[in-house]
Amino acid sequence: MLKTILAISGKPGLYKLVSRGTRSLIVETLDEKHRRVPAFGTDKVISLADIAMYTDDEEMPLATVLNNVKTLEEGKPSAFNYKKASKEDLFEYMAKVLPNFDRDRVFPNDVKKLIQWYNILMENGINEFEVAAPAEEATEEAAEAPAEETATAE
Repeated sequence: MLKTILAISGKPGLYKLVSRGTRSLIVETLDEKHRRVPAFGTDKVISLADIAMYTDDEEMPLATVLNNVKTLEEGKPSAFNYKKASKEDLFEYMAKVLPNFDRDRVFPNDVKKLIQWYNILMENGINEFEVAAPAEEATEEAAEAPAEETATAE
C-alpha cells in the first residue's frame, strides 16, 4: 500500500498516485479536498515504501516504524501534539516508537513528519502498513515469471 503513497519535496502532506502521464505523475492529495495535481520530473517524489529511519544497527523501513506507532497509539490517530513539542519531548516519543533510533541522524523535524504522516494515513483509512520481506518478493516474482513465459510462447 505504501508504494502508491508519495511525498513530494517542497509540498506539504502526502499524495496518492492516480496515474502516469507522458512527462508527469498524476497524484491526488490525501486531505479533505482530494485535488488532483501533476508531479513533474523536476519535483523530488519518493514513495513511502522507499523511506527508512536510522537506527543504531541498521535502517528501519518506514512501514515498520508506522506499525510501531500504530501499536503505541492502539490503532488510533496520534494525540501527541508534535507542533508544540520540544526536541526532548519528540525524542522521548520516538524512543517509545523505536527504542534504538539514531539520535545523531534522526532530527526533530523527522519525528514531526512521521507523526504527521501517520495521522494523515489514519484519517484517510490507510492503516495497513505492509512489510514485505525481500525473500517474499523474490518468491512472488519467480512464481509469476513462468506463467508469463508460457503466455508469450502460445
